[in-house]
Amino acid sequence: MAADDARIDEPTGRAGPIARFHAFRRDKPHIFVLLTMMLAALAMMEPRIWVVLTISGLAMGAMVFLMASGMTLTFGLMNVLNLAHGAFISLGAFAGASVLLWLSTQANQPSLWTNLIAILPAFCFALLVAGLLGLVFERLIIRPVYGDHLKQILVTVGGSIIIMELIQVVWGPNELPVPRPDALKGAVFLPEWLPVAGGIALEKYRLIAVVLGLAIYGLLSWIIERTRVGILIRAGVESREMVEIQGYRIRLLFLGVFIAGSALAGLGGTLWAMYREIITAHMGDELMISVIVVIILGGLGSIKGCFYGSVLVGLINLYVGYLEPRLAAVATVALMVAVLMWRPQGLIPVIKL
Repeated sequence: MAADDARIDEPTGRAGPIARFHAFRRDKPHIFVLLTMMLAALAMMEPRIWVVLTISGLAMGAMVFLMASGMTLTFGLMNVLNLAHGAFISLGAFAGASVLLWLSTQANQPSLWTNLIAILPAFCFALLVAGLLGLVFERLIIRPVYGDHLKQILVTVGGSIIIMELIQVVWGPNELPVPRPDALKGAVFLPEWLPVAGGIALEKYRLIAVVLGLAIYGLLSWIIERTRVGILIRAGVESREMVEIQGYRIRLLFLGVFIAGSALAGLGGTLWAMYREIITAHMGDELMISVIVVIILGGLGSIKGCFYGSVLVGLINLYVGYLEPRLAAVATVALMVAVLMWRPQGLIPVIKL
């Protein structure tokens, strides 16, 4: 009996490999799933192809994260289920594309600095237009249905249809080609001396998308976890009345969160537009499947979970698309189902179900 007690009380650092494995799977489920997926894919394809697909998947995940993070903020911090989020993505794509078309002379120059004259205004205009729409949408549609998910679903779906129709009224019903800035076209080649990956061509735009996605993730995490505004928002989620008693206007904080979430959707739409180089009014609805999968997979309301969920969705799309293209359409949903059967609360939940 004493020996059994000694084994139970044994420090984790001296536990056997099986115990450490189970502890790692329990404490770091997002890392466990990510490593499992990457190693399984590596075992089924050539290493050079795996490197290209992995980097491309990270880029796709970064763009999905920018689009999903806005809905994660509004649902996780405000308990608002906004199914019109896809319409904000479409609107941001068309707003950014309009600026790129207007500044096509600067976008077609080979210099990156000249291209930035077109890229930065496109991003800013998409953020502004989507943010302003978020302000109007929250005041007219969301505010009357706070706390009632069923009504939120009904009114936001209706709002989404209206926004989609307005997009077609302004920009027309046809597909719109989007010029990708010249400096973002083409690829860079890894040095030949690198093992396995030497000489591989990596698309410039995908690399930039990875960097931008990581930057936005770091900024959002810092704001939510380190700043006074983030503390007030999290406190308002836990106890709205307590924050209001302290003299803070929690309604304005939540309005700011909704505007920020809408603006991020617009930014993600512009990035996706330059990635696909052609957009339609209903592109946001098509992307909503991936957005919803990411939010559920990562854990409701978690920025960190949203980031890792986006990476997982981006990777599995490309891995399965290469190994068995016929299964690519169902791969993301299958991943979500598999994770939820193991962890019904998602990988890194904030909202306790």
